[in-house]
Amino acid sequence: MYDFTTFFIDGAWVQPQGSQTLDVINPATEEAIGKISLGTKADVDLAVKAACTAFESFSQTSREERVALLGRIVEAYQAKLPALAKAISDEMGAPISFALQVQAAVGLGHFATAQALLKDFPFEEAIGTTLLRREPAGVCGMITPWNWPANQICCKVAPALAAGCTVVLKPSEIAPLSAHVLAEVLETAGVPKGVFNLVDGEGPTVGAALAEHPDIDMVSFTGSTRAGALVAKGAAPTVKRVSQELGGKSANIIFADADLKKAVAGGVMGMMSNTGQSCNAPSRMLVEKSAYDEAVEIAKAAVGSVVVGDPSDEKTTMGPLSSQAQFDKVQGLITKGTEEGARLVVGGPGRPDGLSKGYYARPTIFADVNNAMTIAREEIFGPVLVMIPFEDEEDAIKIANDTPYGLSGYVTSGDLERAKRVAGRMRTGMVHVNGAPVDLNAPFGGYKMSGNGREWGREGLAEFLEVKAVMGGA
Repeated sequence: MYDFTTFFIDGAWVQPQGSQTLDVINPATEEAIGKISLGTKADVDLAVKAACTAFESFSQTSREERVALLGRIVEAYQAKLPALAKAISDEMGAPISFALQVQAAVGLGHFATAQALLKDFPFEEAIGTTLLRREPAGVCGMITPWNWPANQICCKVAPALAAGCTVVLKPSEIAPLSAHVLAEVLETAGVPKGVFNLVDGEGPTVGAALAEHPDIDMVSFTGSTRAGALVAKGAAPTVKRVSQELGGKSANIIFADADLKKAVAGGVMGMMSNTGQSCNAPSRMLVEKSAYDEAVEIAKAAVGSVVVGDPSDEKTTMGPLSSQAQFDKVQGLITKGTEEGARLVVGGPGRPDGLSKGYYARPTIFADVNNAMTIAREEIFGPVLVMIPFEDEEDAIKIANDTPYGLSGYVTSGDLERAKRVAGRMRTGMVHVNGAPVDLNAPFGGYKMSGNGREWGREGLAEFLEVKAVMGGA
């Protein structure tokens, strides 16, 4: 059992101001595996006070000091990788091999990337006789989700520390265990007291207190579009900066001249990865009509290679959904797809055969979907792929952009120039051309209701900086 009932405030593990606790549930067993405390506004006030005090000195540290600090964090993180991966697997159901090689590893990558960027980041620039200075934004409140817990914490904390900001983190109460392991990493690395603080809690209490707090200069939020809107409303009266990475319903456009088997099978596996619980998942597969029927058969066959089961088993490639609430949501949308006339190719409602316990969903593919159906418009956040035929390039772009979201996009074609042309017209913050993977140095974020900030790489570091013009200072 994990006992993480203390908070990390001002360089020490402290008892919470309140007495309420919450069990952490393993989604594979539906049993409690640990306990956290639920914080209050008083806990947030203490953490913010510590961060404000620490900012006075930490914001004045040299580039070299922060580079050295990030180096120590990378070293401490590497030592904790196995423990971190196990916590992630236990709390949100990621298969242990995926948790170690991807979920935990990508967080390490963000710290290493931030350290490399910091070494020559242009904090000062002359424009004529004016000196342009990029200075730390201040005390940053961070609210992170359960689906990629280490990734989402690290891609915020790493650039914030590189910039010279101080942090108060509220991790998801559904998956808080990895956040405590990461706090131990930062403690071991010697992060100065008050620079990093952790308070567990629920959105309406701790999350709202962070958004509304007058001494927090910036809020960085990742989660649902609905919750992001609430954070923005809470932050509005104090006119603080709000950076948001929200939902998605990404189109995966596949032309008939593509390597169809590779593109379709890759799209299916990309959708089923992390049990479909990724905001940038390729959840709408758009296929050119002349190749559509063949693509449906390829997709159906590809699902056969997905191994759903116990996350602790090295052979498992897909674990459970994260919670009962998420399970119920996914089941409801699968039912809705059938009711609205989509053709169920494989999967469907209920648990996979042989799994009577745990929040497991069946890998599901719907064909003959049109873009007006609920399953084509709402972010399901589960292992559910919808397949939509398109007539030509213009039709594909029209369907792809017909969504309130704009996080990511995917396009595959044997004609690279056409693929790049289509990518240029997709209204999304990211596009993967011909199977290109994510890039930790490239900005991560979206258009429209997918958010208004950028994370990762140089742009992610810039999010935590204010710009000052010193006229006559060059």
